[in-house]
Amino acid sequence: MKLPAVINVQKFSVHDGHGIRTSIFFKGCLLSCWWCHNPESQSFNRELMFDPGKCTGCGLCVKACPHDAVTVGEDGHAHTSKGTCVTCGACLDWCPNECREIVGTQRYTVDELVQKALEDQQFYERSGGGVTLSGGECMVQDPDFMEELCRKLHFEGIDIAIDTCGYAPLGTYRRLLPYVDTWLYDIKMIDEEKHIKYIGRSNDVILRNLEFLAHNGASLNIRIPTIGTVNDDDESMLAVIEYLKSHVGMPPVNLLPYHTTGSSKYTRLGRLYLARDLQVPSEERMEHLKDLFLQHGFDNVQIGG
Repeated sequence: MKLPAVINVQKFSVHDGHGIRTSIFFKGCLLSCWWCHNPESQSFNRELMFDPGKCTGCGLCVKACPHDAVTVGEDGHAHTSKGTCVTCGACLDWCPNECREIVGTQRYTVDELVQKALEDQQFYERSGGGVTLSGGECMVQDPDFMEELCRKLHFEGIDIAIDTCGYAPLGTYRRLLPYVDTWLYDIKMIDEEKHIKYIGRSNDVILRNLEFLAHNGASLNIRIPTIGTVNDDDESMLAVIEYLKSHVGMPPVNLLPYHTTGSSKYTRLGRLYLARDLQVPSEERMEHLKDLFLQHGFDNVQIGG
């Protein structure tokens, strides 16, 4: 059984599911959404994050690197060659300003994660909370690991929510279905051409998996990242509405307005932020889209969450 990389085990989370929750963020996702606010969760590999704003160009990381992957540039900042760096972390302890970080180093056994979850069981019971498995994408981790984790959490009486983009093997959804209480399921858009452009892949797998869950009694909560100039127009939302009514039903819907809080992470990863020119939808626009769902018979529609 392969132990997946975990970015964070966040306690007292109140955003991803009911009540007080422990959210476990796994590293690795097969999609590449332009606006992803956790880009460090996309790759399955260890990655170096570097904050140039903290770097003073002291050069200690250059001396510490056993692979000669670091140099100090003319701008006075350290620069790391991605082709040479093996993310060994030798440079981290030498940096006096803590501007270097390796993500993807944490790995836990199933029992270790269950034990972490059990530490806050009293809060779950009082608030109706539980554990949320997220990412990255938890459904593309080792399926044996995920099934055992869900089975043991379920045995302990802990409510389980899975936050998923839907792009994962159908077999994994089938295996986890008996243990999961709520599926927080992302839909970005129905238009396949736009989906490939902004998400990196077709939405056929995502829709197939959603229909499987809907037709097999899963408790669904549809979450729609809402991005100005991409999918906040009436035509895009009406396409989602009609698809849901025809193939899924009318489950609760959360409209999640786009935000730019994760943009600095792209700089720290040495990546281009493709969403830099996209727009944050106005409050008025979000209320209009909420009303659009209500007008078409959906009775549980929230902005945010």
